[in-house]
Amino acid sequence: MNQHLENCEARMAKAIASFNDTLGLIRTGRANPQVLYGVNVDYYGAETPINQIASISVVEGRQLVIKPYDTNFLKNIERAIFEANLNLTPQNDGAVVRINVPALTEESRKALCKDVSKKAEEAKVAIRNIRRDINEAAKKDDSLTEDMEKDTLEKIQKQTDEAIKKIDGMAGDKAKEIMTV
Repeated sequence: MNQHLENCEARMAKAIASFNDTLGLIRTGRANPQVLYGVNVDYYGAETPINQIASISVVEGRQLVIKPYDTNFLKNIERAIFEANLNLTPQNDGAVVRINVPALTEESRKALCKDVSKKAEEAKVAIRNIRRDINEAAKKDDSLTEDMEKDTLEKIQKQTDEAIKKIDGMAGDKAKEIMTV
């Protein structure tokens, strides 16, 4: 019984962490280095995450400054940001790459909130799929008595409810952050 519950808890924690990472990639109108974490740069022929070849910092709240450890890769970094389709315009000044993060319009804020809701629903579906898999495994487990099986299924449902509540809270916080001007 404990094995099923531990497996359920671990898999749901991974799904929640994945959702949290996804939320970090959504722009909020403020400069956030996480927006660039999905960008890979051609670094000596290998696709390398931008945060491994440069330091990324926030300046004045609306500007990201990317300072590569090797200035020979400024053009590669600039090209990678353009190709990532982040709707951000990098500016190379010879030493660093600067990105001014534009303020979001009301319309784009609402579109981003819809995107957050969609991602939250996808995360909840993933949680429910985990619940279904663990429930099936518990039902097939011959070592569980009927009462133990029923108790296990109830505890799995409680974990599912907690995980969905956590996802809803995270999505609500992100939507509030997006809508804050």
